[in-house]
Amino acid sequence: MKRSLLSAGLVIAASGAMAQHAHTSSGSPSETGQAQFAAIAEIVTLLRNDPDTNWEQVDIKALRDHLVDMDNVTTGASVERMIDGLTVTFVITGDEVVSASIQRMVLAHSPMLQGSSDWTVLAEEPDDGATMLVQVGSDDELNQVLGLGFFGLMTVGAHHQQHHLMIATGRSPH
Repeated sequence: MKRSLLSAGLVIAASGAMAQHAHTSSGSPSETGQAQFAAIAEIVTLLRNDPDTNWEQVDIKALRDHLVDMDNVTTGASVERMIDGLTVTFVITGDEVVSASIQRMVLAHSPMLQGSSDWTVLAEEPDDGATMLVQVGSDDELNQVLGLGFFGLMTVGAHHQQHHLMIATGRSPH
């Protein structure tokens, strides 16, 4: 009895691994960040499975640096929010290391957020971080921006997976 349960478990585990492999090898990344090693591993697998990978252009360190920026912003940034009518301004600050990450992330992401919405999104770079102004067209959109907050807005557009692949292959993602 033990043997058949173990065998059944192996079949389930093997089919789960095959399903995961099939998903990963589809050519579309799915890891969004914070699990830095998993995000790097996913991209490495895609690159190794692609016979057209130009290994002279591959830069996994650049991807790792970007993932560190994501972690710094997510875990080390402080955010103040100001509301004026249908405009929300986020003031994002941090220590010297975090503020540099904030500037890279906010300035790069703001145009992507604007492109993924009907909102006006502007970013500026004071010395200790960044400001991001989001102007919306309705109270419902304002409530969405307020509900998402700065960190939720940074995820809008589901561009991070392709963005990671572009960084790792030496192409500008912005």
